Amino acid sequence: MDAPGKLESMKDLFEILHIVSGVFIVGPMAVLPMLGLRALRAGAGAQVASLARLTAIVGWLSLLVAVFGFGLMSFEEDLTFTTPWFLTSIILFSVAVTLTLSLVAPLMRRAGVELADAPGQRSKYYGAIAASSGVSALLLVAVVVLMVWRP
Repeated sequence: MDAPGKLESMKDLFEILHIVSGVFIVGPMAVLPMLGLRALRAGAGAQVASLARLTAIVGWLSLLVAVFGFGLMSFEEDLTFTTPWFLTSIILFSVAVTLTLSLVAPLMRRAGVELADAPGQRSKYYGAIAASSGVSALLLVAVVVLMVWRP
């Protein structure tokens, strides 16, 4: 009689951890590059470098969202890795995190250095940062839609 109650509370815990980490980790992963672009336009090289570090940190931390999601998945009987919406979500999330860690954060770091070396110049990395962070954000929106809609 106690076991189902414990499983439900464990499921609730994983659901809370998954959603909270999504909001407080993945949210900033999508927003920090936009702040970085604003700092680039303002010529604030140190701020861009700081935001690049934060973007990389939350990019790595966003993997916790996946861990909590996989933990939550273990409570869903009809959900497997081959469930189309779930597999699509995993792929889209992986691409978004990869873009953030391999393009967005390093380009922001380079732009910060570039601004420190040549203040007042427009960064040659601005367009690439804007495009890659925009694609990453759109992929994250698609993941949220799939998680809620579950087609």
